[in-house]
Amino acid sequence: MYAEGGWKPPWEPPRREPRLTKRQERVLIWLIAVNALLLLIAPIGGATVIQAILAILRQG
Repeated sequence: MYAEGGWKPPWEPPRREPRLTKRQERVLIWLIAVNALLLLIAPIGGATVIQAILAILRQG
């Protein structure tokens, strides 16, 4: 219905500026990368800690 007559909204929204600066974007990407790496490493480290605690308890 609106496409036939070439309808346009009565006002155009203001142009939006980027929310992050280049430095902020770089820091955010590094944080995401570190979190993804920790997501892979933490379960291995957690299992090692649990095994160490179990080994200590078995000896005592």
